[in-house]
Amino acid sequence: MKLTVAKLFLNSGRKYGTINRNLYGQFAEHLGSCIYNGIYVGERSDIPNEDGIRLDVVEALRHIRVPVIRWPGGSFSENYHWRDAVGPKQERRPIVNSSWGDVVEDNSFGTHEFFRFCEMVGAAPYIAANVTTGTVRELEEWISYITDAGDSAMARLRRENGREEPWRLPYVGIGNENWSMRPEFYADRFHLFSSGIHSRQQIERIACGPDGANYDWTDALMQQAKPSLMNGLSLHYYTMPGYYKTDEYPQDEKRPARDFDREGYYRTLRRALYMETLIRQHCALMERRDPEGRIGLVVDEWGTWHQPEPGTNPSFLYQQNTMRDAIVAGLTLNIFNRCSERVRMANIAQAVNVLQAMVLTREQEMVLTPTYHVFDLYRAHQDARRIESYIQQDLTGPQDAQVPALSVSASEDEQGVLHATLVNTDADESRAVQCLLEGRAYSSVKIRYLSGAIGAYNDFDRKDAVQIREMTPPVIEDNTFAVEVPACCVMELTLE
Repeated sequence: MKLTVAKLFLNSGRKYGTINRNLYGQFAEHLGSCIYNGIYVGERSDIPNEDGIRLDVVEALRHIRVPVIRWPGGSFSENYHWRDAVGPKQERRPIVNSSWGDVVEDNSFGTHEFFRFCEMVGAAPYIAANVTTGTVRELEEWISYITDAGDSAMARLRRENGREEPWRLPYVGIGNENWSMRPEFYADRFHLFSSGIHSRQQIERIACGPDGANYDWTDALMQQAKPSLMNGLSLHYYTMPGYYKTDEYPQDEKRPARDFDREGYYRTLRRALYMETLIRQHCALMERRDPEGRIGLVVDEWGTWHQPEPGTNPSFLYQQNTMRDAIVAGLTLNIFNRCSERVRMANIAQAVNVLQAMVLTREQEMVLTPTYHVFDLYRAHQDARRIESYIQQDLTGPQDAQVPALSVSASEDEQGVLHATLVNTDADESRAVQCLLEGRAYSSVKIRYLSGAIGAYNDFDRKDAVQIREMTPPVIEDNTFAVEVPACCVMELTLE
């Protein structure tokens, strides 16, 4: 039986830790057209660019305040050698991208281009180091090339290649998905490569953590972790059929991003909600070995993974992005916000043209996806203080795939403005919500929201089919107001 009115309780008088802005990070791998023809088109392109980097993509990512970008992979990083992609472009060594489609890349997008892209977006760089086919010396020289302000050989080489001042490098991932190794062996590799990093800058070292529910990996690494070297432990989890051993629907297979029914919608949401179970289980293991919380959990690959769009190269992982993906994003970001004491960074896969992308590009055109708009609705949470929030609710969906009908997280920024983000997962029905406010008196509320049919999406011939809209603000009386949350909706409430 459904509740007539759901009660939403927001209490700014009870504050928790800060929601790290890096929870809203992006991932940009050399995969399909994420980099080439996505982020980078080259200086001679007719597409408006600066130093070969697409200006429309930069503007879009700046608008949602992208805080950090992970690069060059992913799987690609385990065969990446940075020296191939610096220096005069005509002299750079072409490579075959054996990780994704065996396509030839000319390496015109390398270290200089990536750091320029981060500068233009206003994001911190997070590089993934090659510990499979690379060496400690190779990583040490790359770090020196990036960060050394002195007169080392690598600093001189950087200057010869056109960059006088060093870049700021706050994050280095030591490897990627190294699960073919025993965790004990990887732990030794981690400490070996980490100890080879010498820089006057403070660089956080992030270890390759578990794949989904591999709790043994987390426990083994945390047993050997040295907090002086290990600042973060990564977690990868994709919302897709069969990603974890205890998947409730073992008969399911990946389907096209736009070809699903209501049952497929709700099953996808159940898989997305499993992220909270993973985080809390891994964090409990981390707490046993690191009760001071020195080592953060970094969810540096997450998102939906459907079949590639028909007619595209299947190795390029190009998929459309519907309201179903937007709901997954809202649910996941609420989970990250609620778990922000230990979760310090997250990087959705991926920024452009791959998997659950923010934007899609085709020649001169660009489309903002429903997931992009969700990140827009959530951007005010970055570096805000999480506050107490609770929503009374019921379940929705078919009997074998029920999910909570509503999800919420809330924060207060430095100016004392309260932001709450609500998700209505119900595919068909709106939800009446009565909001009860505590902590101080509020006089006004602004509402922005994203809603549509579960299969609605934007494409090059209908770029604004799904877009953020504003709702007539309700009147606040006695610190209480009511709002109707549309079906399949992500909503931002801004209270002052």
